[in-house]
Amino acid sequence: MNDQPQAQLDWRDGTIPVSRQFDDPYFSLDNGLEETRYVFLQGNDLPARFGDDFHIGELGFGTGLNFLTTWKAWEEAGANGTLTFTTFEAFPMAKDDMANALAAWPELSKWSAQLLAQIDQGDELDLGPVRLCIVKGDVRQTLPSHSLQADAWFLDGFSPAKNPEMWESDVMAGVGAHTKQGGTAATYTAAGHVRRNLELAGFTVERIPGFGRKRHMTKAVKA
Repeated sequence: MNDQPQAQLDWRDGTIPVSRQFDDPYFSLDNGLEETRYVFLQGNDLPARFGDDFHIGELGFGTGLNFLTTWKAWEEAGANGTLTFTTFEAFPMAKDDMANALAAWPELSKWSAQLLAQIDQGDELDLGPVRLCIVKGDVRQTLPSHSLQADAWFLDGFSPAKNPEMWESDVMAGVGAHTKQGGTAATYTAAGHVRRNLELAGFTVERIPGFGRKRHMTKAVKA
């Protein structure tokens, strides 16, 4: 994956990757796949909004779990048009590590096999009706100059306590500036400063029940 620093991992129970850089697991210990469906799909009212040329932005590609879950949902919804998924990742995961993590989700194997077959071929992948764009580097530098205007955002960086830079006001302002009017954002965290930064970025913010052990999460709509 070019010269970009890669994710350094430890493994919990042999199946759950934990970032050494941030001392945080990549997905819920309760059920990562169900967390993705609850937080990012339901939190953005998907797949009901799928159709035409739909654009999702994401902070933190990680294992690719969110992308694959969305791709599966897009196909199963029979959505027309094209799905573009633009994700910002500072520490890309090595292909073998990604494969090991995704092996926990056999129901995604059809889609994960296609992703893994192409992941080393570049940062823009054409996967049929789905287009994946991986933007590598510090999001504070890469997001401001990007051209995307997202219909929905998956805010999935590591915990604000472990990775505060990703949740600071300038980054959330960038998310707001790259969101269409009426577009949405969702995240597993309900930290007060994250919600305030989203409000400053032009979103109407709502705290709702969280997934698993998390009491609350956040969903937001661009005014």
